[in-house]
Amino acid sequence: MGEHATSNRLAVDQPTRDADRNRSLADQADPATDEILLPQLDEGITLLDIEGGRGVPILQSLVLDHLLMHDGPAFWVDANGHATTTTLARISPSQRLLNRIHVARGFTAYQHYGAVCDLPTAVNQSIQTFTADTEAADRRAPGRDEDTSPHTPALIVAPAVDAQYRADDTLGETHAKTLQARTLARLATYAEGYDIPVLVTRNERNEFTEPVATVADHHLECEQTRMGPRVVGEDFETLVYPVDDGAYYQTTFAYWRQLLAARATQVGVEPTTLAPSTPTPEGVRTGVTADGETVAATADPLLDAWTATGTGGR
Repeated sequence: MGEHATSNRLAVDQPTRDADRNRSLADQADPATDEILLPQLDEGITLLDIEGGRGVPILQSLVLDHLLMHDGPAFWVDANGHATTTTLARISPSQRLLNRIHVARGFTAYQHYGAVCDLPTAVNQSIQTFTADTEAADRRAPGRDEDTSPHTPALIVAPAVDAQYRADDTLGETHAKTLQARTLARLATYAEGYDIPVLVTRNERNEFTEPVATVADHHLECEQTRMGPRVVGEDFETLVYPVDDGAYYQTTFAYWRQLLAARATQVGVEPTTLAPSTPTPEGVRTGVTADGETVAATADPLLDAWTATGTGGR
């Protein structure tokens, strides 16, 4: 009973909608850590190119992260098994997020194209089901809090959008390109009509998939590094990676260049690696200890480490 009472008190103080609460928490997050781990998906088609493999976990992470920050369902037109429930369940922090993902699978070019064409019907069915469930819940519990799910999608996902058109032996090359172009045109229409992001990937970069890059409004590049995936976009770049002890590591030269420029300014040396007009990023002058404590950077960051180990000047 104590837990329920606590939950009820929190429900009064916190925003009603989950996405509002998550956005509020994100606004308070440390920009040097939490806010720069995953890029934001903007309205329009976003092409995610993943180096060295299918990159199912990073694709699913982007989808789940978007659903955490936005209300509404995601409609996933799958190809080549990207919507694997095993990894989705392992990555997702909440079962309720998984309930908001609707998946249609296309095993041939025509099935995939058909699933894309039928997406508005699936959205309408979702609206009808949502309305019926809401009315039934209102009858059972009058005066309850309003449900958090709006009527429109939050996201459309189409991984390996080229896969079935490239692999279908029953299609000639011209017909395959035409069918793929129609699929991309419909996805662009949905992005504009619903005013939401559409996230797509492609199996290969070549002439056949060039139209995917052409239709995309945004482009993200994902590179696999020793420290984890590094994502680069127009307004985003992964600079730090979380580890178990609460510290943050990174592997990009750009971050080190910014850090050294800040250090040079701190000790009175005019930095030459960055233009004088280049602003120092937030969080560069601070560090995170193994205990998770944020501390100011010093002029001699390794002095304590040398002294603690008793090595002196060796």
